[in-house]
Amino acid sequence: MSGTVIVSIKGLTRSFGDVRAVAGVDLDIYEGEFITLLGPSGSGKTTVLRMIAGFEKPDSGSIELAGKDVSQLPPYERDVNTVFQDYALFPHMNVISNIEYGLKVKGVAKHECNARAVEALKQVRLEGYGERKPSQLSGGQRQRVALARALVNRPSVLLLDEPLGALDLKLREQMQIELKELQRAVGITFIFVTHDQEEALTMSDRIAVFNNGRIEQLGSPREIYANPVSAFVSEFVGQTNRISIESVRINIRPEAITVSKSQTSGNRSLQGTLRDVIFVGATTRYLVDTSCGTVISVVPVGELKIGDAVTVSWEKEKEFLVH
Repeated sequence: MSGTVIVSIKGLTRSFGDVRAVAGVDLDIYEGEFITLLGPSGSGKTTVLRMIAGFEKPDSGSIELAGKDVSQLPPYERDVNTVFQDYALFPHMNVISNIEYGLKVKGVAKHECNARAVEALKQVRLEGYGERKPSQLSGGQRQRVALARALVNRPSVLLLDEPLGALDLKLREQMQIELKELQRAVGITFIFVTHDQEEALTMSDRIAVFNNGRIEQLGSPREIYANPVSAFVSEFVGQTNRISIESVRINIRPEAITVSKSQTSGNRSLQGTLRDVIFVGATTRYLVDTSCGTVISVVPVGELKIGDAVTVSWEKEKEFLVH
């Protein structure tokens, strides 16, 4: 990734009592990119987002926005806006008033407030919903209103704190696509926080994988998935099998393994017994008890029955070493 750096984080740390939430983060974020801070609960990703927003102050390190150190500035003096999981809409106001609110606080003229609010509603595909109250909207529609309220301020950076977490699966998948399309259309830098690997892989230009208050790996979704730098990344981003072969511990993705009743052509192979069949809607996985004592997850090809003697095999080139 290259271009103009819009957010530059150097040596960022933050502790809460004895808990070291952020333990030295360095990260440059580029103008117009969609970057995701991905990690489990307690990994530091949300604290970093809150420090960029100004809701938390760092113990040490710096945050620059468009070349200006904003580390100690309050939120309202930073050219960023935040979208939260709970939407934080005013229930007594209609949609258009919710969107106009931030502009009115800034003293923007009434006619401009309305014009910009109407345009923001159009951007999030909610034309004609301006007079409704939040209680009259679905969860997905409320999320769009929250996005419109943030976008209407035309920030340099939009911060999104697990904004899809309260939505059901189908709507969440739909919003993932819409968010990415919206980001491309408006050209604003999006910094998205989630613990959901699918969201990260679906939407991001780059992913920063957090673990124990640090960035464990930074790269494109394809790089993170295909070339994880550690056991933590390989197991947190996608499914993987950890296998000991010739005293070397390797990881390999389920889809890289074939399973058959006969010997297959892969240059790595293990004998085993089909232990279970896991049906998960669009996908099915076989669990195989192997001769090395490891249970391997594989993507099935052909029909097998529980208890069948099988051979699992793969190409050595599909392995990756982890530490």
